[in-house]
Amino acid sequence: MKKSKQRNDAERKYDTNTSYDPVDAVELVKNLSYAKFDESIDAVFQLGIDARQADQLVRGTVSLPHGTGKEIRVAVFAESDKAKEAEEAGADIVGGKELADAIQGGGAIEFDIAIATPDMMPVVGKLGPVLGPRGLMPNPKSGTVTKDIGKTVEAFKAGRVEYRNDRYGNVHLPIGRVSFEQAQLEENFAAAAGEILRARPASAKGRYLEKVSVSSTMGPGVQIDTGQIEDLVKEHR
Repeated sequence: MKKSKQRNDAERKYDTNTSYDPVDAVELVKNLSYAKFDESIDAVFQLGIDARQADQLVRGTVSLPHGTGKEIRVAVFAESDKAKEAEEAGADIVGGKELADAIQGGGAIEFDIAIATPDMMPVVGKLGPVLGPRGLMPNPKSGTVTKDIGKTVEAFKAGRVEYRNDRYGNVHLPIGRVSFEQAQLEENFAAAAGEILRARPASAKGRYLEKVSVSSTMGPGVQIDTGQIEDLVKEHR
């Protein structure tokens, strides 16, 4: 794919073969941004796991201190008091079997996170073929199947994000936007990296953080020195 002139200019402003201190890497990504919109900044963790093994999957949620800068649309599968609790907490879409039926029938999926009460899972489970490929299926491991609906909705609205490794062992996490202050991006990255370190599977052998990089939506990726990540995480605890 042919690179744009702006992309080539950005890549000339730093050494693509150098691994930078996390703080310097984040600053570089901000400075290398050239798009006319407020680009998202994402971190990619390439992990030393065997993604084919069920006991080496890395999945969960992390609360970013300053959110992602994106308005998160939350759908909740619940009934009665729990449905009311979800609405009061700010859920964008709330429903029970009728919501599940609408989605199964080809209705629009206009949400970023789906949360369900445990009693709704027999109904929601049938949506696996629809929600699963989109990474939207509620799951107890990610905290999206819960009785504590109100707090969970509020947490995702405030900046909690769900993550899971892909089939290559990579985890992609948003850490904010170019418009964020440097300190905010550092704190969000530290929270994300700390969670990935905490989630290391016991059965994973050898080097865990193989490569880590940060980039903006349109900008080039900046490699991070993995040896300095733990120090940043400790600093922000």
